[in-house]
Amino acid sequence: MEALKRRAAAYGLLAPGTIWLVVFFLIPLYFLGRLSLNVNVQGIYYPFDWHWKNYSDALSLYDTQFIRSFIYSGLATLICLLLAYPLAYAIAFKAGKWRHAMLLAVVAPFFTTYLIRTISWVTILSDESPVVEVLKFLQIAPSGHILATPAAVISGLVYNYLPFMVLPIYASLERLDTRLMEAAKDLYANTATTFLKVTLPLSAPGVVAGTLLTFIPATGDYVNAEFLGGSNSQMIGNVIQGLYLKQQEYPAAAALSSFPATGCSISRTWSTPTTSRCCTDRSADRNSPT
Repeated sequence: MEALKRRAAAYGLLAPGTIWLVVFFLIPLYFLGRLSLNVNVQGIYYPFDWHWKNYSDALSLYDTQFIRSFIYSGLATLICLLLAYPLAYAIAFKAGKWRHAMLLAVVAPFFTTYLIRTISWVTILSDESPVVEVLKFLQIAPSGHILATPAAVISGLVYNYLPFMVLPIYASLERLDTRLMEAAKDLYANTATTFLKVTLPLSAPGVVAGTLLTFIPATGDYVNAEFLGGSNSQMIGNVIQGLYLKQQEYPAAAALSSFPATGCSISRTWSTPTTSRCCTDRSADRNSPT
């Protein structure tokens, strides 16, 4: 009887999240897949006809935007990681009484809407801005023009998605048992060796989570490319937006949308056992007798 109650309690706790995923993820994903197999008849009628050609057309017509989206999001994710890890490390181990203030500074941009934050970078990166003048003086931007370039789009992606990288890494580092680092130093490991052999592997779940939380939405982003980029820096999100809202090519837009959605699912499926294995190994290390 007790086992039945515990099982019922577990199912009860799982039910709200499961219902949410079914209603707001699986069902929309089903209709997205179904729409992607429809036939566009003069832009007014979309009968279902297992039209797989929508997918091949999407890959052949918009391969440039696909590749560009992966390059931009990959570079943005790498830059976010290089910036976020030292920041998260400093907040977790060095901030002291300033820890909460620094965390507030990380999440403070979220008090402003995503659109306003992105538009503000149009002013920051304008040709007459002090930032561009400094970059021009340092010969980083000798032409004095950054807007409507890939660098502007990547900068916007880094700014908007940096907190998504910082917070998971910080959460992973904050739970790290500092006695392990002290034990490494007692065994005559220097700072670099301690970081590479102890700190970095134990914080791997945060790195994986932050990478996914940054790379996946950045790949489908269209706001940064719309406001900060030019005609030669459009991403796949801009193409999907145009097909849906301007050209009303709903099957083609659905087919394009299916690729990021499938990639998101595959990435999450791959990352779950990896993260779980890292957490399991860390728990085993903590509980092992010394």
